[in-house]
Amino acid sequence: MKATVEQLASISILTRLQPEPLQALQAHSIIQTYRVGEIVMHEGDRLPARLYALIQGLLRVTKTAASGKETILRILSAGDIFAAPALFGDGMAPATVTAEAEVQVLMVERDALLQAIQTQPAIALEMMAVLNQRIQRLHNMVHGLVSERAIVRLARLLEYAATEQGTERSDQGDCLRLRLSHYEIARSIGITYEECVRLFKQLQTIVAYSRGGKITVLDWEGLEAIAQGDTEFEPPNPGKLAKGRTTAITNQQ
Repeated sequence: MKATVEQLASISILTRLQPEPLQALQAHSIIQTYRVGEIVMHEGDRLPARLYALIQGLLRVTKTAASGKETILRILSAGDIFAAPALFGDGMAPATVTAEAEVQVLMVERDALLQAIQTQPAIALEMMAVLNQRIQRLHNMVHGLVSERAIVRLARLLEYAATEQGTERSDQGDCLRLRLSHYEIARSIGITYEECVRLFKQLQTIVAYSRGGKITVLDWEGLEAIAQGDTEFEPPNPGKLAKGRTTAITNQQ
């Protein structure tokens, strides 16, 4: 199935293009649907020379060590691009990508995209910005694994999930839209499942974890203090627990 102009415009690096160049890309695009749990690509797969972008659903990106231990690198949401080596590298999938829900992946042929870049150089700048952001996050992740305590890494992951996916207001506090299981969190910040459970118990006055991976932030100031490395925090007063964040995270998608 070919992509529509609206679907092409939903990709982060193409949002600023006028309809005419988007229409030129339509003939060289295709949309593929994947079910929950289905593998989009395995780490090491040889990939066709295409741009890969998610336009619906969530994708989990993971790498597996020789020991078999899986690390979750990130969760992709609608508009995100992935598998950059298919465009500019060795054509090998750098990680395994799995559907977290029913998803739609939009692909654009490399030659057509390069032709569009020649007339619209802003596309290349947008791609550079996205890749630079990911390199910076990877740097922060590696630094955290080496230098930061697990509780700090957990707080930063929750803040990142809130910023990227948004929150929803409830009577108890601000609920992350992204559902994260103990297993997924543990694999994202390099700890064991048991340690993850223990950390949430330690943070029960700051963050509430419910069945199904529902996470509610009760005290944003406390969470921010931990994320900044202040692990000698004082438990907040019960009357302050449902304090909302002052930024507009709840309006983000």
